Amino acid sequence: MKISEIQDLTVQELLVKGRDLRMELFNLRLQKASSQLEKSHRIRAIRRDIARIETQLSKQRKKSA
Repeated sequence: MKISEIQDLTVQELLVKGRDLRMELFNLRLQKASSQLEKSHRIRAIRRDIARIETQLSKQRKKSA
């Protein structure tokens, strides 16, 4: 997910997207534990997307406060 895409989202959309990514990360970790994970690089990409979303949420909260 690109930074410009994240910046265009509202707070509510960011929260939903973050929740969805966390669920996907959880599922990938389960696959990794059971040796069924094919694309291990996806875990790293999702973790980075979650961090980008959290950073944007923090910026938007500071801006509105």
